[in-house]
Amino acid sequence: MHPSEEIYCEKSQRLRGKTIVIGMTGSIAVTECFSLIREMIRNGAKVIPVMTPSAAKLVAPDAIEYASGMKPIIELTGQCEHVKYLGGKMAADLFLVYPATANTISKIANGVDDTSVTSMATIALGSNIPVVVAPAMHESMYKNPAVIKNVETLESWGVHIIGPHCDGDKAKVASKEEIMAWSTRMLSRDDLNNRRILVIGGRSEEPLDSMRIITNRSTGLMSLTLALRAFERGAKVELWMGACNVNLPDHIPTKRFATVADLVAMVDTIDHDVVIVPAALADFAPADSKSGKIPSDQQYDMMLNPVPKVLPLIRKKCDNVIGFKAESGLDRKQLEEKARQRLKMYDLKAVVANDIDVVGKTSSYAILVTAESSKDISGTKVQVSDAILGLCVEKK
Repeated sequence: MHPSEEIYCEKSQRLRGKTIVIGMTGSIAVTECFSLIREMIRNGAKVIPVMTPSAAKLVAPDAIEYASGMKPIIELTGQCEHVKYLGGKMAADLFLVYPATANTISKIANGVDDTSVTSMATIALGSNIPVVVAPAMHESMYKNPAVIKNVETLESWGVHIIGPHCDGDKAKVASKEEIMAWSTRMLSRDDLNNRRILVIGGRSEEPLDSMRIITNRSTGLMSLTLALRAFERGAKVELWMGACNVNLPDHIPTKRFATVADLVAMVDTIDHDVVIVPAALADFAPADSKSGKIPSDQQYDMMLNPVPKVLPLIRKKCDNVIGFKAESGLDRKQLEEKARQRLKMYDLKAVVANDIDVVGKTSSYAILVTAESSKDISGTKVQVSDAILGLCVEKK
C-alpha cells in the first residue's frame, strides 16, 4: 500500500469520489503543494499532479509522487495525458492551477500550449471542466496591465480566481484552507445555493476594568465549522464572531464584537434568510466598569446588571433563527424540555441543545429540536453542522 492510501478519507469524505488535477508552476509557493495534495487526499480526493519544468526545479517530483501516490506529469507523452485526464470519459472533476505564475496565467488566457499545465488548461476549458486558478507572484507583477487583462479574460471564461492576498510587496497564494473550501464548494452539493446565512458565534467579554473581563470557555469552533460548511454547500455566508480560540478564514466575510452591547448594535443590519446563533453570550455585565485596574489588595463588591437578550432582537429581523441551549448535568428528556422552552419563548425555527462538556471538542452530541420533532445528532463538528444546516435548505 502506498503511503498516500493510508491517509485516504482520514479527515472526512467531503471530496470522496472526486478527481482533482493540480497544475503546479514555477513560483516558490509551489512548496505548499505537498501539504495541499495530502489535505485533499485526507478528505477523499484522488489527486493527479502536473508540473511545469520550472516547478520541478523548485520541488522534487519524487516528493510530489510521495504526496499524491502518482508520478507527476512534467512532459506530455504518447499517452495523451491531457486528453486522458481532462478530455475523455474518465475526465477529472476539477482542474486547479496552484500556484499560478503571471507567465502561466498569460499563456492560458492567450491559448499558448507549451507546457503540460497549459495544455491541461486548454483541454479543461474546452471540455467545460471547472477550472480554478490561484495566482502567486510579486504584487507589482499582479498589477501589470497585461496580467490584469489576462485574469479578467479567464474570469470571463468562467475560470474561478482565488486570491491572491497582498502582503507587503508580495501577492501571496491563497491558503491551503481557502483552496480546500473553494474546491469543496465547487464539487459538493449546492443545496444552500445563494441562501444568505449569518452565523453568530464566539463568546462575549464584559469588562470589569481595563484589564479584567467576565467571559466563558466557548471556543468558537462550532460557529466556525457551521460557517465553513455553509460556504462549502453554496451559501452566501457571513460570520459575526466574538472572542474565540480559532483562526478565522479569509474567504468568509467576518465582523467582530466584544460585548453583548456591541452585538446588539449590529442587529439592525441583519438582512439574511437564516441566522444561526451558537454564540455564548453573557447574561450579566458589571453595572460600573472601572477605568484602569482595580486594586487587588482589597475587597471589592461588584453589582451585575442583566444585559439585553439578543435572540428576540434577531428574531424581529429574521423569520428563520436557529438558537442554541447549553446545559450541564441534564438527562436527555430534561435537555429537550429546556430546548422546547427556548423554542417557544423566542419563536425560533429550531434549537440545538447540548451539554457544556462538548465545548471545544472536535466531536459533539446534541438534540436538534423543532416544533414538529426532536432528533439526536452526533459525530464530528462537521457532521453535526451538516445536520443543522439541513434545516436551512430552501423548500422547493
